[in-house]
Amino acid sequence: MKKFKRIFVIVADSMGIGEAKDADKYNDLGASTFGHIANLYPNFNVPTLEKLGIGNICKNKQVKEVKNPAGVVAALEVKHPYPSFTETGFPDELIEMIEKYSKRKVIGNISASGTEIIKELGMEQLETGALIVYTSADSVLQIAANEEVIPLEELYDICKYVRQITIEHKEWQVGRIIARPFIGRTPETFKRTTNRHDYALKPFAKTVLDSLKENGYDVIAVGKINDIFDGSGITETTRTTSNHNGMEITTSYLNKDFTGIVFTNLVDFDALYGHRRDLPGYAKAIMEFDKDLTEFISKMKEEDLLIVTADHGNDPIHHGTDHTREYTPLICYHNNIKGHTLPIQKSFATIGATIADNFEIEMPKIGHSILGELL
Repeated sequence: MKKFKRIFVIVADSMGIGEAKDADKYNDLGASTFGHIANLYPNFNVPTLEKLGIGNICKNKQVKEVKNPAGVVAALEVKHPYPSFTETGFPDELIEMIEKYSKRKVIGNISASGTEIIKELGMEQLETGALIVYTSADSVLQIAANEEVIPLEELYDICKYVRQITIEHKEWQVGRIIARPFIGRTPETFKRTTNRHDYALKPFAKTVLDSLKENGYDVIAVGKINDIFDGSGITETTRTTSNHNGMEITTSYLNKDFTGIVFTNLVDFDALYGHRRDLPGYAKAIMEFDKDLTEFISKMKEEDLLIVTADHGNDPIHHGTDHTREYTPLICYHNNIKGHTLPIQKSFATIGATIADNFEIEMPKIGHSILGELL
C-alpha cells in the first residue's frame, strides 16, 4: 500500500459534535458545540467542512449530511478524565505551599471562568500582588496575574513549581498548570494576553511522537501542542497568535520538504469563544477556519494526509463556562481518497495508531489504525 510522507493533524480545540454517552455524569446532557452553532447562527456556511462530511457525524439543521463525503469521517470517544477540583477548590496544604514558595497571597481558589474571575479579582491582584488561583470542570490549576505586577518569568517560575509539587503528590495530579497573564488597569480593560503557558504532565508512557522522533521523523508542533506534551517527542515548535495565524503557519509547511507530521492546535475556538459562551464569535471562527481549510486543501500534494479533529466540547449555549463532555470529529482527507462514514471510534488513540501504522513505527498500546480505510 502507498503510504503518506507527511501527515497534518489539526485540532479544532473544543469543537465537539454532540453529547458523549456518559454526558449525564458531567451535567452535560444535550451539549453539541458544532450542532448548536450551526442551528442558531444566521447564515452559518462551511462549504468545505460540509463537503468533507461533518454533517454526517453531527446532525443539525444547517450543515447537510452528504451521500458521498469528500473525506473519511467518524465520531471519536474521549475516554478517561484527570481528577478535578471543581466542587471543593484546591486543598489548603497545596495553597499554603504555593504561598510559601511565591511569597505571595493566593486569592480565588474557586471554579470560575478565566475572564470573569479576572474582572472580579483583578483589582485586588493589581493592588496586593496576590496570585489568582482558579480551576474549572477540567483537570487544571490556573494562575492569573497582571503582567505589570508579576513579571512573566516570575509567574512561569511559580507555575513550574506548582507543576512539580502536583506531580509529587498524586492526589493533586491535575492534567495542566496554566499561567494566565493579563493586562489592564480596570475591570473594563483587563484582557488576557497571548503569553499564556501550559505546564502539562509528561506522558505516562512512550507516545507515537516519541517513536517518530526516535526513528528520525519530523514532529513539528504548532500552537500549544509542545506545552501539552511538555516537549516530549517534539523536534520543532512554533507558537501562534490566533487560529488564522496557526493555519497560515500550518499551510506554510506544505511548501517545505520534511517527512513526518505537523501537529497543530487552534485554541481560539475554546479560549476566546467557548469559555466566554460567545456563539457568534465561535461561528465566525469556524467559518474562517473553513476558508483556511479550503486554501490548505488546494495546496496539498499527493503525499499528504490531513486529519482534522477536536479534543472535547465547549458548547456556547450550555450552562456554565466549562468544557462539555462530547464526541469529537475525525475528518480525514487526501487527494485520492474515497470518502465514507465510519462507525464511532472508541478512542482518540485511533489517530496515533494510524500515524504509527503509516510510518511503520512501534504501535501504541491503545487505539487501532484506520489507515486501510484511508488508502
